[in-house]
Amino acid sequence: MPGVAIIVLNWNGLTDTLACLESLMRLDAADACEVLVVDNGSTDGSPAAIRNRFPDVTLIETGENLGFTGGNNVGLQWALERGSDYALLLNNDTEVAPDFLRRLIQTAEADPQIGIAGPTIYYYEQPQTVWSAGGGIDWQRGTTWMVGLDERDVGQFGETPREMDFVTGCTLLIKRDVLHKVGLLDDRFFAYYEDTEWCVRVQRAGFKIVHVPTAKVWHKIPLDARESSARVYYYMIRNRLLFLGATGAGLRPWLYALVGDYLRTWLSWTLLPKWRPKRPLRGIMVRAIVDAGQGRWGPFPAVQESGE
Repeated sequence: MPGVAIIVLNWNGLTDTLACLESLMRLDAADACEVLVVDNGSTDGSPAAIRNRFPDVTLIETGENLGFTGGNNVGLQWALERGSDYALLLNNDTEVAPDFLRRLIQTAEADPQIGIAGPTIYYYEQPQTVWSAGGGIDWQRGTTWMVGLDERDVGQFGETPREMDFVTGCTLLIKRDVLHKVGLLDDRFFAYYEDTEWCVRVQRAGFKIVHVPTAKVWHKIPLDARESSARVYYYMIRNRLLFLGATGAGLRPWLYALVGDYLRTWLSWTLLPKWRPKRPLRGIMVRAIVDAGQGRWGPFPAVQESGE
């Protein structure tokens, strides 16, 4: 098999990271893999524990939280320097089927036009319920969605790989040649939407994005994850606007986002009593839009932690 660099990003997630690495040790393609953990400035003792438990796993310590983009870019650069044929981004809060990587690689190797491949990702707490079977983009509204979200898998996705608009960076396999052509993740995003923008770049470079239904991963994301924290809400708004700008989206999705979504939501939260619990997020929304307009990227502003 081609050589694969598996990149696991860790930030104070020791328990999940150890379980993820343990599942990777059971891969039926383990001989073709090099596993790299990029530690993003953890303070929970992760580096020492990972070295002790998995001495054959390479560990790079960044010394600070570089975000999803910065941490994974460290790993992608390492993969390029190692000469790996593929790089796999893998969230630390996942566990994988032993054959998932082999299935992804077989699919990618079968078609030179495939640039990125991703598996079916299920909720860990409900192993037959889908979190992502690829993703879609509505360019008229500037919105994105996970295909199959919250559906029980009853075979509706078949077994044949199919083209998608994007696959989530939770588990994403990219070819070395494609990485050379399109570059690394856009570090302005820090976290969220960076994978979608990356997939758009790959498609525009002439490659396919595919979902491989028979490759399976389980993600320890809460079932109510859509109830976002202030931090996630900030990133989702600001980075949606960054995504529209980075991809050259037209006027219509901008108007829909700013007026059809954000202004309407702000008015609803302000005027309707049933949305009173959401009112503290109004300031987060405004700050995210202003930051996007002024080109302020990177990590979530600390002052916003309290909703001020």
